[in-house]
Amino acid sequence: MSDAILVVNAGSSSIKFSVFLDRDGERAIDPLLSGQLEGVTTAPRFRARDAAGTLVAEQHWTQPLGHNGAVEHIADFLREPLSVHRLAAVGHRVVHGGLAFAAPVRLTPAIVAQLEQLIPLAPLHQPHNLAPIKTLLTNHPHLPQVACFDTAFHRGQTEIAQAFALPPVITERGVRRYGFHGLSYEYVASVLPDYDARAAQGRTVVLHLGNGASACAIADGKSVASTMGFTAVDGLPMGTRCGNLDPGVLLYLMDEMQMDVRAIETLIYKESGLLGVSGVSSDMRTLLESAEPRAQFAIELFVYRIALALGSLAAALGGLDAIIFTAGIGEHAAPIRERVCRAAAWLGVTLDPAANNAARGAARISTADSRTAAWVIPTNEELMIAGQTRDLLSRLP
Repeated sequence: MSDAILVVNAGSSSIKFSVFLDRDGERAIDPLLSGQLEGVTTAPRFRARDAAGTLVAEQHWTQPLGHNGAVEHIADFLREPLSVHRLAAVGHRVVHGGLAFAAPVRLTPAIVAQLEQLIPLAPLHQPHNLAPIKTLLTNHPHLPQVACFDTAFHRGQTEIAQAFALPPVITERGVRRYGFHGLSYEYVASVLPDYDARAAQGRTVVLHLGNGASACAIADGKSVASTMGFTAVDGLPMGTRCGNLDPGVLLYLMDEMQMDVRAIETLIYKESGLLGVSGVSSDMRTLLESAEPRAQFAIELFVYRIALALGSLAAALGGLDAIIFTAGIGEHAAPIRERVCRAAAWLGVTLDPAANNAARGAARISTADSRTAAWVIPTNEELMIAGQTRDLLSRLP
């Protein structure tokens, strides 16, 4: 019998899960199965696959399940595959750790209460991250649970990199740049030596491009600067989030369009980004296939803003040895990678078009003589969470 670690990533409309086996005496953590339940508040769809990627379960509903119902269904599904293993712990992705949490932590009701205070900083994510934690604390109080934070990887940045130009009476309340997608960046940094030792020891910009998008400057495996700041709405344009925005625009919306706080929140989180600019979709695949001029404009804006961020982050690093593409768009949208690499030619990137188009999984997409390397490296936040969960619990009495 092996110990099993369940990893849960609960979002606003979906719950993703993975199960890993921690075999006694072995360093590696082996995947057992993974799945997700999407559309939990609309028309739920459940799929699960084994470690080889084979579909082992699928179910659809016509009525919403809600997050509690989704958690119950996943728990029922896991009962059989976990019957021959010992569920040792549950690791959770928690978007915001604030000032108090710069490393994984074992969850207690008191810590959950602290994390609830951070909901205003991540209103789309934090409440849903915490929901299954609270359910498990109630129903299985002795089951170890660990929170792994998307902000933690960036907490080692300098005070200057984390600071806003605001009075201390505000910044001392925790108003600063936190950065997000840290679990993804930490994973990529941990495996980069396997692919490019020079980049791993040098200066790299990782582009986490998905429905949520950001970029991070990494030097010798450590976060130096990130495009996301106080909240996960900052930085690059995303699927439905606006990204970087002049604060004066918000004042204009309040004064001239009579928008209140909740209306502005909906606008910048749910109605902007690729969806808002294109008027077509938040999905890059749909936009790339669309002949609609606004769809093409949204793509051009997305690439342009990435190119600006590359220049800024290269400046923070004092040079650049590699750029890495990861997450859904970064791993699968060759046309976006091509446009970004073309825009980064001045930084020493020479794209290999054939390698870019053929890239499946981890692959170098720049030419052999490119001064700055370009890579695609798939992220694996779930594996990072499983490893952090195991390592923390092994240190606790």
